[in-house]
Amino acid sequence: MGLRERKKAQTHAALSWAAIRLTVERGFDKVKVEDIAEAAGVSPRTFNNYFSSKAEAIAFRHLDRFLRIAEALRERPDEPLWDAITDSVLPQFAADAESVAHPPATDVAQWTAGVRVMVAEPALRGEMLRAGAIAEAEIAAAIAERTGGDLDQDLYPHLVASAVVAAVHTAIAHHLRTDPPVPVGPLLTDALARFAAGLSTPSTP
Repeated sequence: MGLRERKKAQTHAALSWAAIRLTVERGFDKVKVEDIAEAAGVSPRTFNNYFSSKAEAIAFRHLDRFLRIAEALRERPDEPLWDAITDSVLPQFAADAESVAHPPATDVAQWTAGVRVMVAEPALRGEMLRAGAIAEAEIAAAIAERTGGDLDQDLYPHLVASAVVAAVHTAIAHHLRTDPPVPVGPLLTDALARFAAGLSTPSTP
């Protein structure tokens, strides 16, 4: 990735994290594009160059995690498939540069409560569904490359991609409903291990 692409990726990440952080802290309807741009250190015009709406900006972080999972899978061609999947998924849920540089202004309990409200926001549903569909297709393509499968003809890459997306969504949902919240990392490890036990890698012809 060249310097220009890195700067674009950083701006995408900064805007998305600012949109999430402000929405969790204030509520979706109380956050304006101008607020997000200011928090990310850019102009509202720059925001509009990257995203068409607050909802798209919020969903981007979710999508970006999945795209990085697919990229990481392609960089681990020699590992057993489910080991590679686990090793590709877990790092995406560690603290990143944006969340470290601009931590939430609330405590853990308030943050979790705010995330619950945010993910239930009707205005986000369409963008989250769109992000999930894009993510699943990209992960399926990475699985097909690893297993030598035909993306158009074989069920397996799509089944595994659906399982990975389901594991992430289920782990996050369980994290949000437990009190105190169970960390996402162990939940993901457990969920992926359960899928791995029943979705073994097909033998190569």
